[in-house]
Amino acid sequence: MEKLELKALGKINLGLDVIGRRDNGYHDVRMVMQTLYLYDNVVLEKKTEPGIEIESNLFFLPKDDNNIAYKAAKLLIDEFQIQGGIKITLDKHIPVAAGMAGGSSNAAAVLYGMNRMFGLGLSQEELMERGVVLGADVPYCIMRGTVLAEGIGEVLTPLAPMPKCQILIAKPPISVSTKLVYEKLDSKEIEQHPDIDGIIAGLEAGDLSAVASSMGNVLEKVTVEEYPVIAQIKECMLRGGALGAMMSGSGPTVFGIFKDRRTVKQASELVKEQGLARQVYIANVHNARRR
Repeated sequence: MEKLELKALGKINLGLDVIGRRDNGYHDVRMVMQTLYLYDNVVLEKKTEPGIEIESNLFFLPKDDNNIAYKAAKLLIDEFQIQGGIKITLDKHIPVAAGMAGGSSNAAAVLYGMNRMFGLGLSQEELMERGVVLGADVPYCIMRGTVLAEGIGEVLTPLAPMPKCQILIAKPPISVSTKLVYEKLDSKEIEQHPDIDGIIAGLEAGDLSAVASSMGNVLEKVTVEEYPVIAQIKECMLRGGALGAMMSGSGPTVFGIFKDRRTVKQASELVKEQGLARQVYIANVHNARRR
């Protein structure tokens, strides 16, 4: 296999709670993650000459070891002493630095794809073990679907699938540093924790309204204080008929959950008319097949 084309899917957090902070600076979390059918195209091509080459439709994306996809390739090349090199083409559509795990999903695609291309024989679990070295979201991006994430995000438990719905995605023209948001968060001062168990119960019952009404994200307070437009987008989506709306991850992307296509399209137009977001998408949820 000389060439492989893959879809690297984005994610949202239906719930994000922070339980505490470890001595090494990492936070213990409890999150419900959901994959969306909004994706980057990742193309892998073998090269006879050694080295890792990155190409992208985004000029500002790093093309060296500051790119997590590059790091993923290097990890496998070094471990398995792969001869020759690899060219990675990233055609990006997932908003960047937006709380949707675009970079982590690219890295997951590189690990999965190189495992196939070079016949490394790694299981999904073994790929996930390598993924966590690159970033806390990478193992989830390998697993995909509706998942409870604990620990620093690497302890993953599959959940009942998200009921069928439409997701409206809106990213304002700002970028947020996940590291800085977590550094500003004091887990001891969190007054209201999201109802993670309520989300899980809603999923098990197939009750979309129960999932939406239980959603919450403790990072919202930190990011909204810096960027009030996030709260404005949420309010706009709720006014437009969303069952629930929330910031994903550390932001600034906001998503809304809608029952039907007509309502989500109307809400999408409302967000655009208000000029609150530069990138606005409508996506379906992606429920992974369980083995």
